[in-house]
Amino acid sequence: MTHSRRDVVALLEAHGLTPSRALGQNFVVDPNTVRRIARLADVGVGDHVIEIGPGLGSLTLALVETGARLDVVEVDRYVMPVLREVVEPHGVVVHHGDALEFDFSPLTAGQPAIVVANLPYNVATPLVLRLLEDVPDVTRMLVMVQREVGERMAAGPGDEAYGAVSVRIAYFAQARVVGGVPPTVFYPRPKVESALVELRRRPAVAVDLSFVGESELFTVVRQAFQQRRKMLRRSLADWATEGVFERAGIDGTRRPEELSLEEFATLAASR
Repeated sequence: MTHSRRDVVALLEAHGLTPSRALGQNFVVDPNTVRRIARLADVGVGDHVIEIGPGLGSLTLALVETGARLDVVEVDRYVMPVLREVVEPHGVVVHHGDALEFDFSPLTAGQPAIVVANLPYNVATPLVLRLLEDVPDVTRMLVMVQREVGERMAAGPGDEAYGAVSVRIAYFAQARVVGGVPPTVFYPRPKVESALVELRRRPAVAVDLSFVGESELFTVVRQAFQQRRKMLRRSLADWATEGVFERAGIDGTRRPEELSLEEFATLAASR
């Protein structure tokens, strides 16, 4: 039931469409890949899946095969008629909108939902953060993103890709890279490799907010990583008060990429 490369090209030609560079469109054209993504999403009968950026419905059809209930949110008004033609006969509900601004509350209605998405580079990080921050009913995600972006999302202290985004995501969720996707399975073929990242929302944020405020915590994180190669006592010179590193029990000669979320919280609370 899923689309092959020939199917995708034929659909585009039949409707006079071309992939949008502005929207970062790269359609998955390999049935094995979309079924693998559906399998890694670990969804089935009884689950509510929200797919973001379904495009022509290749991954949507693989998710339909799992028996999950699907809502899909697509920003490109030009592909909407094709998408509806492909997926609505299978019971999928199609919504037109920009996921960065879309109101997900009518879709979730206070019930758990799982997001599955093939995300272009320019919106991947802000969209994942928006879902974590603003849509608590989304309990899990499986997102396909550019490999470097995926590594950044899942990185921990000491990893080369570790940064402010890694810390922010760790505050809300546990993230890990669960697979890679080569450029050859897309049309058009991108110049970069992709990664599949699983995010599981924590039952509560990872920091005790009676201990330190969220705003204070991320002020420190952002400022520290603006000069990530410098020692903390230098990158945080404008923020730090006298004795803050001693009170926190953190060596000011350490660098931001060495600190865990909990250590950043301790530092913020010690000011």
